[in-house]
Amino acid sequence: MAEISKEQVKHVANLARLAITEEEAEKLTDELGSIIKFAEQLNELDTENVEPTTHVLDLKNVMRKDEPKQWLTQEEALKNAPEKQDGQFHVPSILE
Repeated sequence: MAEISKEQVKHVANLARLAITEEEAEKLTDELGSIIKFAEQLNELDTENVEPTTHVLDLKNVMRKDEPKQWLTQEEALKNAPEKQDGQFHVPSILE
């Protein structure tokens, strides 16, 4: 890959709505160039027999099955409510 230019850095900064000075653009050009060179080292690795993965650990879904169950009735849900009105929890109004 070609080296990143100062104009490209300024363009990306503009897209990100960042105001950068000439000195900052120069510094970011050098730093981003170093990062790109480091990342390009990955192209040298032999990945022919490596299976693609989305995560380094073999994660399993630990959620329960989504099965219908019998839930509380309205009366059971309201049984311990301090105040109830018309089959609903009654709470103090926060609006005037």
